[in-house]
Amino acid sequence: MVFADPPYFLSNNGLSIQSGKIVSVNKGKWDKSHGFEYINNFNREWLKLVRNKMKENATIWISGTMHNIFSVGQILTELDFKILNIITWQKTNPPPNFSCRYFTHSTEQIIWARKSEKVPHYYNYELMKTLNEGKQMKDVWNLPAIAPWEKSCSKHPTQKPLSVLTRLILASTQPNAWILDPFTGSSTTGIAANLANRRFLGIDLEIEFLEISKNRKIEIENPKTNALYKSKIQGFQEKKQLEMFIANEPKVDYKSDIFF
Repeated sequence: MVFADPPYFLSNNGLSIQSGKIVSVNKGKWDKSHGFEYINNFNREWLKLVRNKMKENATIWISGTMHNIFSVGQILTELDFKILNIITWQKTNPPPNFSCRYFTHSTEQIIWARKSEKVPHYYNYELMKTLNEGKQMKDVWNLPAIAPWEKSCSKHPTQKPLSVLTRLILASTQPNAWILDPFTGSSTTGIAANLANRRFLGIDLEIEFLEISKNRKIEIENPKTNALYKSKIQGFQEKKQLEMFIANEPKVDYKSDIFF
């Protein structure tokens, strides 16, 4: 499986509100837009590289907002991916709209696609149904943004919550599967993967963020911390539901070759 949180290209010198304070929306040079063609070419280039490393039955999740998600969907279709779902992550605690001239931005989209039109993908239907009180899991997920305990080793400016990553990993992979994040940042994907007994490879250009990733990995190697974090991840009906599910998953062996 691949999870990608590529630049949204929304750093436009605007303002937002965080914790009651006015802050800049700028994340870094990597997040500045240089026009529609630039965004399309960027998404085409990295998606081609990732597609080349995916197994035929692999799936990919890509997060975004209106700033980049339409480009991503277009390029996925162009490269012959099959789009399976577009998940709407509805944040339970979004920041208010600063200008008061628009509706509050409270969602992000996550496209789920598979590499091949004809090769079936893995989907843990029964688990998703269990987590939704016995009903089919819908494509709107009401989950919180990152909690303070998820920032224990410092914070990435676009960090995703473990609740979102844990759900999509459990939905679309089996134990011991390889997961790739080509824009790993502080490696929330990797932490969720390791907590769920999956293998992980992350890539990033920023040494600062990779240091955070490394410290987070060291942190969960402590069994008590590992168990505590599993119990804190939102989206489950009971504190030990995630730990019990992982413990009872059937073991699956994969070849050592790193394909996703």
